[in-house]
Amino acid sequence: MKQRAPLTLAAVTAALAAVTGIASLTAPAAPAADGKKTAAARMPVERSTMVCPAPSSSDIADTAYTSYTPGAKAEAKGTGKGAARLTGATKEAKAVLEPKEPGKPVGATSSGSEAPALTGTAEGALAPGWTVQQTTKVAVGRARGVLGTACGVPGTDFWFPAVGTSKGREDYVHLTNPDDTAAEVDVKLFGPEGPVKAEPGRDRITIAPKSSQRLLLSTLAPDTQLADVTAHVTTRSGRIGASVQVAEDGVGTDWLAPSTDPAGSLVLPGIPSDATSVRLVAFAPGEEDADLSIRLAGPGGSLSPAGSEALHLKAGMTASVDLKDVTRGEAGSLLLAPADAKKAVPVVAALRVVRGSGAKQELGFIPASGPVGARATVADNRTGENATVLYVTAPGKADAKVRVTASPGTEGGEPESKEIQVKAGTTLAVSPPPAPSGGKGSYALTLETLSGGPVHASRTLTLPHEGVPMFTVQPFTDDRSTVLVPKAVQDLSVPTE
Repeated sequence: MKQRAPLTLAAVTAALAAVTGIASLTAPAAPAADGKKTAAARMPVERSTMVCPAPSSSDIADTAYTSYTPGAKAEAKGTGKGAARLTGATKEAKAVLEPKEPGKPVGATSSGSEAPALTGTAEGALAPGWTVQQTTKVAVGRARGVLGTACGVPGTDFWFPAVGTSKGREDYVHLTNPDDTAAEVDVKLFGPEGPVKAEPGRDRITIAPKSSQRLLLSTLAPDTQLADVTAHVTTRSGRIGASVQVAEDGVGTDWLAPSTDPAGSLVLPGIPSDATSVRLVAFAPGEEDADLSIRLAGPGGSLSPAGSEALHLKAGMTASVDLKDVTRGEAGSLLLAPADAKKAVPVVAALRVVRGSGAKQELGFIPASGPVGARATVADNRTGENATVLYVTAPGKADAKVRVTASPGTEGGEPESKEIQVKAGTTLAVSPPPAPSGGKGSYALTLETLSGGPVHASRTLTLPHEGVPMFTVQPFTDDRSTVLVPKAVQDLSVPTE
């Protein structure tokens, strides 16, 4: 009997908790004393937690951290003065960043291989929409390139399609525990033939409180070399931040962020126009096979890539499609949907993207990501020719309007905003995007959906070095800066039959 990739107890528990939470927050409020219903109010979150992986093992790595909370003090009314602190995930826990107010990005730098993983919290006015970007540049060596990641929210369940265990690949999963109790973590691999049998005891790890570990994925099954694998990271107890650092000989390096939760339709936004190689890696974690249609949403509409119009996924097995130079000079986003609209099977997916050729290649990843929603932010954008390119796609049947706001720079300046229209089924490359006026340093870009949609987006940050187009891609996802809070009413009555 073939082994499937089960929905874990932790995942089921988290899903039930989410459903219960949504139900409790959105259920009709109890009648007031006068018989009228009281509506739930949408309020800013009061506390946010963030986890950043250790940036690099290279002695010549240069890392920039950028922290930003959208909005201004006036918009954060009622959330308190606010405080935020990002520290090393160690017992010593030295502060790296301490932002003071919303609306102003704060930056810090580190060098070498000793920079630790970080954990942090933001409270009050600094909590709603708090984001932290970590960008590392390694100029030379087998792991040279730009590695970028948005520091993540700790959780219990993560999917990483597009990892590898083949010769020439060094893929490390970084696991960081921000809490005061230990976390027990399982790491499972699924290849083209199904589950990869791990060496006994290697796929379960205990992460001590306030600490971080990294695991070389190829050591889980030393005798198995696979180019395309899906990693599933879950916790038996506690919660963690998880991300994968990929290094490929002769190609480059970058962080691979988790795919969005398994879904029947996925959007992978922001393939650069000059991509020389694009490979789709996907996985169906349930008990059913999945048949997907593949479409590319470009500036003029959506089309099916010739010869790669569909993908069949066997349950529990990783599959890949070499899309080559699918963009053909025009930026785009990949859209995955059920081949049969009546049979939607949840899947996860990511793209391995290469720019350049020969000895001048660089590697990046685009995981499937959720919509922008009400608001989303990516920090550490930079001015200069094509340094930052914003990609916005409306994958559905409705046009969309989005507001793009550039924050002040880390060294001053004034914010700038622009409204853009995106036609249904297209991807719009905004180059250059809005940038702060009169400012210097890196800045944040915030997207707000004004009408239509849904909208998906990402940004590419390119920092060329000696002819190598070093780059990294980060998606925009809803910052969930507000929650529905039911209004409480006093009701001491005793129900009677």
